Amino acid sequence: MRLRHGVSLAAVWPALAVCAALLPSGCATMAGGQDGPVIRAKDKVAPALVHIRPVKEVFAGGKKTEMLAVGSGFIISPDGYVVTNEHVAGESSSVQCVLSDHREVGAKVVGTDADTDIAVLKLDTTDRLPCVKMGRSANLNAGQTVLALGSPHGLARSVSKGIVSVTDRYLGDEGQMISPYNDWIQTDAAINPGNSGGPLVNIKGEVVGVNARILNGAESVGFAIPIDVAREVVDAIIRDGKVHRSWIGVTFQEMMAKTDDPSQLGVVISDVERLSPATEAGVKPGDVLVAINGHPVNARFEEQLPVVRKAVADLPVGSTAVLSVRRGEEKVDVSVKTEEKIAQKGSQAEFGEWGFTASEVTPEIARRAQLPERTGILVSGANPGGIAARAGLQEGDIILKIDDQKVNDLEAFKALYKERRDAQKKLTMLFVQRGALTRFVLVNAAPEAAQPEEEKNGHAE
Repeated sequence: MRLRHGVSLAAVWPALAVCAALLPSGCATMAGGQDGPVIRAKDKVAPALVHIRPVKEVFAGGKKTEMLAVGSGFIISPDGYVVTNEHVAGESSSVQCVLSDHREVGAKVVGTDADTDIAVLKLDTTDRLPCVKMGRSANLNAGQTVLALGSPHGLARSVSKGIVSVTDRYLGDEGQMISPYNDWIQTDAAINPGNSGGPLVNIKGEVVGVNARILNGAESVGFAIPIDVAREVVDAIIRDGKVHRSWIGVTFQEMMAKTDDPSQLGVVISDVERLSPATEAGVKPGDVLVAINGHPVNARFEEQLPVVRKAVADLPVGSTAVLSVRRGEEKVDVSVKTEEKIAQKGSQAEFGEWGFTASEVTPEIARRAQLPERTGILVSGANPGGIAARAGLQEGDIILKIDDQKVNDLEAFKALYKERRDAQKKLTMLFVQRGALTRFVLVNAAPEAAQPEEEKNGHAE
């Protein structure tokens, strides 16, 4: 028998027989060749992968409770520093980590940053540990192969493969600000609940992002924090325990919101907070910021806003910055002294004897309540039947004074509360703001006041 082009089957049969004999191992070799770079990339990072089990503090109904959560992280140094998300490790009473060799190790929360959703842990061990190599997210391109590692739905040491869909996805600030200082890496590598805090890895085995979010109702749409952003935050947390950022009290909007003329450069100042350095300096809503300390700024589209916000945040805290603004046809230079930015999420505390929980008054809360200054504490819940609830304290109240002493912040209230609790003081007068009105709330902590009326009258069943 002859094949096409006159080649005899007898001539090629020995070669075909050899191929047939090698086919099973040959197929495996070919598959290994295709998947080899992916497997090598995974193998470089997997030993540093961490399964995180934080015990989260939850404040609800005037009580503090605890719940077990699940997340992911990765070791960045041989002495045991771990990167994860703030929403994984923040507000935790304790954190346990399971390493790649199945050892369970406790960890301390070194610091968190809600504005970038980054947290740093320190493993409680003296052993030298495997750690990842960080890449550069600035070098990413759409279409590149990436791996998402972590613990989706608690399934530890899982790997998914996909590509970078977009390198600079802007997620906006609907409701709470999600990412004021960065755009996101969008990927179709599977990211599910539990993957949060795990590494996004390029084909070289370098970490290029921190897996953080999913798009509800969508498939194959996940988001990671660029590692260039995360690295800067991690370094600050390890060095100082927190990230120091400047604040002047302005809200920016893209130029497209005001003009369709592409030659009009700058960024629109859409709002100026009352209690802010910008207000004191005379900055007005509608001004167009064109330069900071002589450096031009421009945000024609909303995805360019994070760069402008970060330019303000990166100014030295307490320094004087010159803002060049365009006000109508006039150009004005305004000197603004920066303040340290307060975290958007205030810490919370439980006041068990009175039966309520409270949080710090953040700048956003102060603005919405139209407080003349950022003082007091926000009641986040009152336990029904507790002393505070019976006195009339409600969720949403802002406690401004306690026995005519000004409440500057949560720590100040804790100290004043402790004094009265330790002295077994029966009556305490609170001055609170509820909505636009102020009122007095008399707290009666006497033991007999805590008894239901039927018990006092001897009718308890």
